[in-house]
Amino acid sequence: MGKLAVIAIGGNAILQTDERGSYSEQLENVRITCSHIVDLIERGHRVVLTHGNGPQVGNILLRNEMAENRVPAMPMDVCVAESQGQIGYMIQQTLDNILQARSIDCRVSSLITQVVVAEDDDAFEEPTKPIGPYYTEEEARRFSSEKKWDMMEDSARGGYRRVVPSPEPVEIIESETIKSLLECVGDHQIIIAAGGGGVPVVRTAEGILGVDAVVDKDMASQVLATSLGAELLLMLTDVEMVSLNFGKPDQKDLSTITVLEARKYLREGHFPPGSMGPKITAAVRFLESGGSQAIITTPEFVIPALEGERGTRIVSG
Repeated sequence: MGKLAVIAIGGNAILQTDERGSYSEQLENVRITCSHIVDLIERGHRVVLTHGNGPQVGNILLRNEMAENRVPAMPMDVCVAESQGQIGYMIQQTLDNILQARSIDCRVSSLITQVVVAEDDDAFEEPTKPIGPYYTEEEARRFSSEKKWDMMEDSARGGYRRVVPSPEPVEIIESETIKSLLECVGDHQIIIAAGGGGVPVVRTAEGILGVDAVVDKDMASQVLATSLGAELLLMLTDVEMVSLNFGKPDQKDLSTITVLEARKYLREGHFPPGSMGPKITAAVRFLESGGSQAIITTPEFVIPALEGERGTRIVSG
C-alpha cells in the first residue's frame, strides 16, 4: 500500500473571502482543490481528507437566526453535522468525477464524524474559533451588542468575524471504522472525515451528547492522523507559506522549521490562535506522536511542497 496522507482542506479553499457563497462558487473551488489532491493520489499516496467549515457553518447559523420565527433553530453541533453533509457531498462527487476522468480505480466515502471534547475545557469560557463571514468594525460592534456575539478582528484579511468556543479534540469516535475501511479496500478507498473538525460531543453517564462549539479542523486532523498511523499531515490553506510577522514590512517566510523552532515561535506569539496557531500546534503534535512530516501550503502547491520547492515543511528536531 502507498503512504497514508491526511489532508486538511481549509474552509477558505471551499469558499473564498470575497465570494457570496453560492453553490456554483463553492463547487468550482472544490474542483480546483480536488484536482491537486488527485495529483497526489496518482503518485501513489493513500488519502484521508478532512475539511474546514468556518464560512459554511457560520452561514448555517446565520440562516438559523434569520428564520427562527418560522423554523426551529438547530444547536451548533447539529449545524456542524449539516455542514459535514453539505461539504462532504461536494468533495465526494467532485473527486469521483475527476478520478473517473483520469481512469483511476478509487472509491470515495464521506463519514459523519464525532469528536470527543472535555466538558471542562477552558475554551468554553474563551471563544477563539472564527466562523461565518467577515464584517466591518461597525457591524462587529452592532452584532456584539445586539446578538451578544464574541467578535475578533482578522487584521491580515481585513475584517471582523464571530468567534465561538473551540475545545481540544480528545478522541475521534469513528477512527476504528475509518481504519477498517482503509484496511479492507486499501489503495482504492478515499475517506472524507472529521469535517469541520468533527461534531463536538462529550461522554456522559447518559451516553454521547453534542455540545455548543466548533473543533478546529487542523487539531482534529492531527488526532485522526495519529490514530491512523499516517506518515504525512498536509494542511491546505490560503497562504503559500508560514511567515513570521505576517503582513508586515519585515515579514519572513519559512520554508522549513523544526519542532523546536515551531514551539519557540508559538511562545513568542507569531502564530495567533485564530489563524496559523492551530496548524503549527497540530504539526508539532503530529511529529511528536510519530508522524514523518507535516506541510502547510495552498492547494496548487501540493506537489511542489512535497518536493521541498514550495510551502512550509515542519520536521522533527
